[in-house]
Parts: sequence; C-alpha cells; structure tokens
Amino acid sequence: MFYLPRLFVYHAEANEQPEPARSILKNQYQIMEKRLYSIIMTPAMLLTIAMAIGLVTTEPDVLKQPWLHVKLACVLFLLGYHHYCKRIMKKLAADECQMTGQHFRWFNELPTIFFVIVVMLAVFKNSLPADGTTWTIVAMVVAMAVTIQLYARKRRLDRERLAAEAMSSESPTGAGA
Repeated sequence: MFYLPRLFVYHAEANEQPEPARSILKNQYQIMEKRLYSIIMTPAMLLTIAMAIGLVTTEPDVLKQPWLHVKLACVLFLLGYHHYCKRIMKKLAADECQMTGQHFRWFNELPTIFFVIVVMLAVFKNSLPADGTTWTIVAMVVAMAVTIQLYARKRRLDRERLAAEAMSSESPTGAGA
C-alpha cells in the first residue's frame, strides 16, 4: 500500500520524459502496478479482513471496546484507499489521470497516518495517550509536508540548473568556454 502510490509518482513523472523513454517507462510501471496490486496488495487485504472476522468471531466482546471502533474506521478508510488505487491505475493506463507526481507524493503519505493510528490503537487499546498521539500525528504530517516541499524545490532547482547548462552549451560564447 506504500509502494503502489510511489509507482504512481514515477508513472506520472514518466510523462516528462521524451519518447521512446516515456512509453517504455509507462508500460513498465503499468506492469509493476498491476502485479503489486493483484499479487501482493489484494491478498494482503483479504487476509486482513479474514483476520478481523476471526478476531470478532472468536472474541465477540472485543466489539464493545471503543478503541476497536476507531481502528475499524481506520481500516475501512484503508480499504477504500485500496480500491481508489485501482481506479487510479485504470486512469493512468488510459492516460486520463490528471494527478501529478507532487499530488501522488501526498497521496502516498496518507495511509501512513492511518497505519500509525491503527498500530497505536492495537498496542495501547483503551489507554491510548490521546495528547501524545495527537502531537505525534501532527509532527508526522508537518515532517511529511516539509519533506515533500523540500524535494519539490530540489527537483525544480535541478531542472533549472540543467536548463541553464543546456542553454550555455548551445550559445556561441559557451561553446569555446
């Protein structure tokens, strides 16, 4: 679930490449996305659902605990995210997806927050330190935002540097330098 949106980033950024690299990369990413989704992600999702059903059937009293309701809500969100990834795959394959690599970087970080909440709920259950959890999640979101923005800035500066180098090597004064 973390790697598929990363492939979406690369798939979207393949559009920035000249032909034939663009077609080759996009075809390769489509193959990788389909395999990851159908061979790894979907079976893992089904196993997760089976384990949840097993937990509820063997220990039905667990449904009375509030932490499990929040955890199940997070898991339902992640199930929706899983199916939305399939829609994105279809749009990318049909060249109908309008999302950029930057959008997919944000999309890639979204499940991280929910996975952290799920794990914390599983560990702490009803004694979850709400203040600490809130600050941890806020810190994660800020760290993710800063990292994504710094990376976007780095890519922009690299592109500008390459463009400047290309222009200087093409100019008559740059040819003799």
